[in-house]
Amino acid sequence: MAKDSNGTELNAGDSVILIKDLKVKGAGATLKRGTMVKNIKLTNKDTEIEGKIDKMGVIVLKTEFLKKA
Repeated sequence: MAKDSNGTELNAGDSVILIKDLKVKGAGATLKRGTMVKNIKLTNKDTEIEGKIDKMGVIVLKTEFLKKA
């Protein structure tokens, strides 16, 4: 069961917001705090989700840096 930084349960299709600036390995870009990730997908790991970000495509994010929107 995936949970955000506040302990709120995350479900497939939820929207989440980044709570910290994150550097994206391999892309040479930084995701800014406050960026919304819509329609997330759950992965096999409870600490990770997949989300689509504009101009970046699908990216895997750790749930400790997210809060439910």
